[in-house]
Amino acid sequence: MAPKNTFLPIRAQMLVFCLAFFACAPKTQEKTADVPDFTLPSFRLVPTDTFHFNNFVDCNMAEAWVGDTLRIFPGKYGEDPVWGFAEDLKFASGANADEVFSTPAEKYIAPTLPKNAPVGQPGLHGAVWFETVYQDTRDPSGRTLFAIYHNENYPETLPFNPDTGEGYINENWPLGLTDRITPAAVPRIGVMKSTDGGWNWENKGLFLEDKQPRMILKPHNISKTFAGGVGDPSAVAVGDYLYLFYGEYGYPGVYQASTYSPVTEASGQCISVARIKISDLENPQGKAKRWDGKGFSADWDGIGSPISSLQIPKEKGGGPASSPQGGFHWGPSVSWNTYLECWVMLMGHVEGQSWIGDKLYISFNPHRDLGEGSNSQAWTSPQLLVQKPGHVLWYPSLQPLNTAEDIAEKNTSLKLGKRARLFFKYSDLGTYLSEFIVEFEK
Repeated sequence: MAPKNTFLPIRAQMLVFCLAFFACAPKTQEKTADVPDFTLPSFRLVPTDTFHFNNFVDCNMAEAWVGDTLRIFPGKYGEDPVWGFAEDLKFASGANADEVFSTPAEKYIAPTLPKNAPVGQPGLHGAVWFETVYQDTRDPSGRTLFAIYHNENYPETLPFNPDTGEGYINENWPLGLTDRITPAAVPRIGVMKSTDGGWNWENKGLFLEDKQPRMILKPHNISKTFAGGVGDPSAVAVGDYLYLFYGEYGYPGVYQASTYSPVTEASGQCISVARIKISDLENPQGKAKRWDGKGFSADWDGIGSPISSLQIPKEKGGGPASSPQGGFHWGPSVSWNTYLECWVMLMGHVEGQSWIGDKLYISFNPHRDLGEGSNSQAWTSPQLLVQKPGHVLWYPSLQPLNTAEDIAEKNTSLKLGKRARLFFKYSDLGTYLSEFIVEFEK
């Protein structure tokens, strides 16, 4: 996608920043209705010199410390009949966050990744993006990594298989992102494993998937986003489980044009959560469970229930993912904040076709144990974090700083402290950068 670049006069940009700054600083003692016993943290955006990331980013930033080296894995890899075959999933390493994020594109290293399987045969199909890296704590060397990846396919790369129910039927298929007549993609979420710190990867299988009956087709799907599916995940480990927060874009039931309801569609969408035992990452397919409204009981390819506090009500502009008006949060990036002692989630906001949206939001969850009761659902109502009118903002994340504390604690986008650097992508400009540090207060 290549929308026209849109710039605001400097004075207008400063006004927008000031408004966003004051909107994003709730009083420390304010209580939230979502979590009654939780005092909502305050936060402020501290402007900095622009920190440009020097390579292609189109996802959450997957990263881990391998020994004393911070390693990041941005980019895209694999077959894509719309955008072309990609070989941009590479890694860079450094002694601290500033060093690795400043790495020039030509210094990135291409790991060995599994090849795409022929159409109709088992194996890896479509393109992948690494969204989170889980570092196996059972390996003291830190070299055993599990990459949670976003995977996109089309009826051309993954045609429907009636024996397995996997794949898609090219009939009434909705249009995708480009200005050309091209099909919409369907995301899935899978797992790869490396035992050498990210140099070589083996595909282990799927984490979550929505199948053909849940695809939202013509004439109703005119959003130019996805046909359905699950994607854009962020995963955190708690105890014996890996908890996956992800975007849900499918219909919460069997889509039929004759009985389609936009209200029903929207009720099953937004940001959802599933979990899998860490011991099952070696062979994940069929092992994960989605939250079903009461517990982690829905199947990996079944119908779960989204986090209701993150859904946007219709009266506030909420709507289904297939709508040209949008109206939903997506692209979660979750971290544990050691200073606040709570979870922090950043997310995007779709308010038009082709993932248009100029705002990023933040939410908090005070419960360290996401598996107890309904703790995984106890997120505060999203607050505006930043807005850039005239632009399209994707993939927000909090990143460690080049400080002695962050280096000693080996902080990553999954674990941070009082201050963190905010990165996000200007999709309309094709750049991933940081203009602010976020500073939290209890």
